[in-house]
Amino acid sequence: MAAPDPPRPWLLFAITPPRRSTEPAEAQRIADRTCARLRGLDLDALVIYDIDDESDRTSAERPFPYLPTLDPGDFHARHLQAWDRPVIVYRSAGKHDPAALADWFAAQDPQRVRTVLVGASSSDAAVRTTLSQAQRLRREHAPDLPLGGVAIPERHASRGDEHERMRAKQAAGVSFFVTQVVYDVGAAKSMVSDYHYACGDAGTATVPVVFTLSVCGSARTLEFLEWLGVHVPGWMRNDLRHTDDPLSTSYDQCVAIAEDLAQFCTRHRIPYGFNVESVSIRRAEIEASVRLAAHLRARLDADARGRAGGDGTGRPVQAAAASASSTPGQPRS
Repeated sequence: MAAPDPPRPWLLFAITPPRRSTEPAEAQRIADRTCARLRGLDLDALVIYDIDDESDRTSAERPFPYLPTLDPGDFHARHLQAWDRPVIVYRSAGKHDPAALADWFAAQDPQRVRTVLVGASSSDAAVRTTLSQAQRLRREHAPDLPLGGVAIPERHASRGDEHERMRAKQAAGVSFFVTQVVYDVGAAKSMVSDYHYACGDAGTATVPVVFTLSVCGSARTLEFLEWLGVHVPGWMRNDLRHTDDPLSTSYDQCVAIAEDLAQFCTRHRIPYGFNVESVSIRRAEIEASVRLAAHLRARLDADARGRAGGDGTGRPVQAAAASASSTPGQPRS
């Protein structure tokens, strides 16, 4: 008997909250503009990152200064009331007191909110709550709250065991993964392939793996991506550094990466999706991210219609919430 088709691919869009110094009225204007810009994209969820410094991860100088942002949970609760679709709120566990995390988990509506728990950026980082503690607090205080985890293709390329980390997180309650930004498509395919076959050997289901894509509009943005640990292949780095229009070049590269990953996952019946990251304050990069999300929505819907012979409707994030309640990029953990 043939394996059933995986659920419809997800489409997410990721933002960072405004700076912590932002006045409430300006934060509301930013939220309103975000809702207006994204309303026509038919997203499955909006991702809100929890930004951390991460300088303890490397001795290299940070290309951009670290500027603390508003808490993503507070930004959602206070300013994104107009957003009528699910949100995925990242929680950098090490930044938060265990009691505060427990209270936040308990206060969330699992029909509207999901969370991705992120561990420390390095083993030397001082933390207030470890990732395993945060996972336990979520099980104890909000077992129906859908939980996501981070997957890092670069770590799999260097260590070869990211798929085992993913399986351990899945055993701890994770029902979907969001990757770090993908520029090395080979590393991403190797990671998800090893994860898929390891799950099959163990007789467990493969949960959706959502690949993060991020357009790069300047050499400095490229430097920052690499500082974060994103591997940009040499030929791609050369293209971005020597073109007169790095934003258009990066956009085309993201489209090609998405197509390659979509074909690979579809062929192997691996549930997948895309998370389009928009963390720049430059308007051209924001608009390019929105265009990329619109392109992917059209591509995914056309693929769904072709496979289903219908209109391809259905909200996969909602399906994951139901699954999470009945069973057990931001780029760290």
